[in-house]
Amino acid sequence: MTTASPTSVDSVPAPSEETDSGGVLSGPYRALTLGIVSVVLLLAFEATAVNTAMPVAARQLDGLGLYAFAFSGYFTTTLFALVVSGQWCDRRGPLQPLFTGIAVFGAGLVVAGAAPGMWVFVAGRAVQGLGGGLVIVALYVVVGRAYPERLRPAVFAAFSAAWVLPSIVGPVVSGAVTQHLGWRWVFLAVPVLILLPLAVMGPALRRSERAQPVAAGADFDRRRTLLAAMAAVGAGLLQYAGQRLDLLGLLPAAAGAALLAPAVLGLLPAGTLRAGRGLPTVILLRGVAAGAFFAAEAFIPLMMVTQRDLSPTLAGLTLTSGGLSWALGSMLQGRPGAERYREAMIRGGFVLTAVAIAGAALVLVPAVPAWVAAAAWGVGGIGMGLAVASISVLMMRLSAPEDAGANSASLQMSDALGNVLLVGLAGVLFAALGGGSVAAAQEGAGGAGSSGAFAVIFLTMTGVALLGALVSGRVRKA
Repeated sequence: MTTASPTSVDSVPAPSEETDSGGVLSGPYRALTLGIVSVVLLLAFEATAVNTAMPVAARQLDGLGLYAFAFSGYFTTTLFALVVSGQWCDRRGPLQPLFTGIAVFGAGLVVAGAAPGMWVFVAGRAVQGLGGGLVIVALYVVVGRAYPERLRPAVFAAFSAAWVLPSIVGPVVSGAVTQHLGWRWVFLAVPVLILLPLAVMGPALRRSERAQPVAAGADFDRRRTLLAAMAAVGAGLLQYAGQRLDLLGLLPAAAGAALLAPAVLGLLPAGTLRAGRGLPTVILLRGVAAGAFFAAEAFIPLMMVTQRDLSPTLAGLTLTSGGLSWALGSMLQGRPGAERYREAMIRGGFVLTAVAIAGAALVLVPAVPAWVAAAAWGVGGIGMGLAVASISVLMMRLSAPEDAGANSASLQMSDALGNVLLVGLAGVLFAALGGGSVAAAQEGAGGAGSSGAFAVIFLTMTGVALLGALVSGRVRKA
């Protein structure tokens, strides 16, 4: 699930409708609310649908070795777009980056859906990431500018709720489309669906822009933008080097590391990479949690299709339990009296995530029923709901008021970097251990070897999650 920094939201004045007594669906807000929630709904549907369609797309494009990069490529460009969108919104308002992001996201869908080969498909996913990063930040800024403070929690709750329905119906719809029309239509149909929410919310957004013209802001922070670009390019080079797995791959690997290391140090608070006590560890754990969980999740549908011979629909439904239980975990950590157990909930969340990843790997044993993966992922969703929400709460508690925006941005950066690095690592392991041959394995040629590639990925991410549990005690200041 992609999130965005509320930095820009905090920097805008409260809207003039502060005294209005209506709700988010009252007259002044109805069209805008329906429009922006519809955009989130479509983004969420696309995210869940891709998990279902990806195994078929990668096999038909003869690109199983690049399977992970279709996911990490998205997160790599999102990392850069988050920084650009935040500054663009502060300087020009959210309208331009929102509509530009939607257009770019739609273009990426078309490129991916029409791709003749896997590298073009990965490029399309990267273009989608650029658009998605622009859109999600702009939507948060729209909430800050167009809604009074009393209504913002309801809008953000609607954003979260918009992910529940796609978690349930996304795999079913995507699987049916993939099986009966072809995987390409999972990508090519979404741009058309975006037109309706644009038409609904467009006039309301323009009225909001006219009512609250953006004050002349500072120029773009070129240093931060450059660091984000360095991080994205560096991560991309490292992923390319991991794909080559030869001596020539050492050159892009060295260049990628040289770009990524200083960028990460500049984008994250001091002490983050060494798990300094307090806030640095909190920031670090967000990336560890997101990276371990989503790196494993990216390979579950492929494992279910190639190792257990499930249909794309059933393979995608394996992840549904995680989306639903994540909401349950988030609800549990917000109950009265839970605050005193905040550190324990973070540690317990990581342990549950580790148990879930290891439990999903049990499906590689033929005697284990396929439904065990869905049950395990339900456990992992609870763990992520507990840990991620608690990490966000702790971040705000440990931040001075004047630093809350910057630290929120760092939290999002850590989330994106964790996804990029750990999904990319999973892709390198998959390619190195013969993951590109899993299609042949499914047909009876070397199933044990291909299952080993999945086992190593899940074992690695289980270890990462356990490391997060071990480090979680450092969220408390000395």
